[in-house]
Amino acid sequence: MLEKQRQQLILEVLEESTFASVPELCSQLGASEATIRRDLKKLSSQKKIKKIRGGAQVIDTGSTSNFYLSGNAFLIDKEKNADIKRAIAKTACELCNDGESIIINGGSSTYMMAEFLRDKRLNVLTNSFVLAQDLVENSQNQVTLPGGEVYRKQSIILSSFENDTTQNYRGTMMFMGTPGISKYGVMESDPLLILAEKKLRKQADKLVVLADSTKIGLQSNLVFCDLNSVDIVITDNRADKAQLDEIRSYGIEVIVVDVETLEAA
Repeated sequence: MLEKQRQQLILEVLEESTFASVPELCSQLGASEATIRRDLKKLSSQKKIKKIRGGAQVIDTGSTSNFYLSGNAFLIDKEKNADIKRAIAKTACELCNDGESIIINGGSSTYMMAEFLRDKRLNVLTNSFVLAQDLVENSQNQVTLPGGEVYRKQSIILSSFENDTTQNYRGTMMFMGTPGISKYGVMESDPLLILAEKKLRKQADKLVVLADSTKIGLQSNLVFCDLNSVDIVITDNRADKAQLDEIRSYGIEVIVVDVETLEAA
């Protein structure tokens, strides 16, 4: 991640949470303590933040102009393995044919699909308001959003109500990212996200999971669905081959993107 990008993310993390410790920033941005401290020193010298013991906080200017539609969790995830995610997203879009209706769950991996959907003519239901905005502004796709509240942390719309237009939509495929996929199933990080995703899954014929190699074999304490509910997994060729074979044993089609070809290009 470039220094400028990292410092912008630090500002957005602080804008959302007011204060963050150095270890928290290291964990969220995947950077060393020395790097984060250097960034904080530079931002402090620019009068953009206030350094305090163990971390930093925003400078209260009394202004509300620094408003970020996207939450820091989404923004940080979007920068991780971005080139590989982009290649996976491109492959996902190649599965879509003009005239189809598809469902795209919010997330950093699925957001990358926007670039490759711009020349298509699809009906898209998505709970990602950043993806919806991109498609509305840059494509001729028909875009539908479910009703609900903005969950800024993940840049999606969540609804606790059944009658949120989702049940009136039908898609050939649902595309989603995941923090991990293993023999135990497709993992998720938040119970609220699972509720939203299960409603979307009911409306799609097939489930396509976008998971770069760092997600293959990972487990968490929350499971969105078991592998029997998955139809296609798109990953890259750095994924553990034994893990991929185990996924295939459930009858899942595994599409592998060649990272070396990507890097050579």
